[in-house]
Amino acid sequence: MANKILIKGTFLDEISHDIPHQNWGEKEWSLDFKYMKSVGIDKVIMIRCGYKNWITFPSQVLTIEEKAIHPQKDLVSMFLRLSKENDMDFYFGLYDSGKYWTSGDYEKEVRLNYKVIDEVWERYGNHRAFKGWYLTQECNRNIGGIIDLYAGLGQYCKQVSSGLPILMSPYIDGTKNLSQYTSQSHRDQSISLDEHFKTWEVIFAGIRDSIDVVAFQDGHVHYEQLEDFIRVNKSLADQNQITSWINSETFDRDMPIKFLPIKWDKLRYKLETAARAGISEAITFEFSHFMSPQSAYPQAGHLYNRYVDYLKEKK
Repeated sequence: MANKILIKGTFLDEISHDIPHQNWGEKEWSLDFKYMKSVGIDKVIMIRCGYKNWITFPSQVLTIEEKAIHPQKDLVSMFLRLSKENDMDFYFGLYDSGKYWTSGDYEKEVRLNYKVIDEVWERYGNHRAFKGWYLTQECNRNIGGIIDLYAGLGQYCKQVSSGLPILMSPYIDGTKNLSQYTSQSHRDQSISLDEHFKTWEVIFAGIRDSIDVVAFQDGHVHYEQLEDFIRVNKSLADQNQITSWINSETFDRDMPIKFLPIKWDKLRYKLETAARAGISEAITFEFSHFMSPQSAYPQAGHLYNRYVDYLKEKK
């Protein structure tokens, strides 16, 4: 098959605020990593180490400064161990306060994350599977301070870890950019391709020395618009020496129920569209809820089966 890229990575959404928790323990996670490995996934990205006061590891910084609640299990340690066992790279997602940067106090978000980065690297930096960082604060426009936030956090992660790669996954302010708390699936307003280009031309110029890989989310625009936006994103990233992946979402934004596993034809279309636009690799949000045979959603196991069929097709 000519236009074909594969899903090589997945986010780990253990600290979520809009997707039901599956309440897995190590047994379930261990099996899920094996399912991931069986379809060629070689990297996992913990999407955030904490959100508000829920955290993935016993952070003293976040306990003191944000009154975080200690988890029953050190999930970061578990994910690193499972990554090593399955020969996967682990990317650590930073802390999302859910309040500072969203209200314009970017400097406080950055200062807090500096402390988290130091704590994390001292605690886990010697793990062989620790191969990169993820900037969890997602954006779609050049809102006040976002360039400084990305540049500051990316540079500090690199400084602390001797240059480990930095990943980000922004999104497009398209017709499907809607709150999860509405039953709507589309809106009339959408950013134009030209406005999107101008916006991200400025952002990339400001963060080019702090970001190594960008994986734009692919679910916020109409399918017929997707290839044009991907081409613009890749062109801008190329100009700034940033590697382009695609974050091919495995959940469906076209339904009033937020969120269910995506129809296979839609996922296949998105992967093939990204391939036509010159993208070489996909990651996804996210395997465990929307593509795993042991997901709480039965449809996810069927999506897994269709993807296995896809892998068996000739390239």
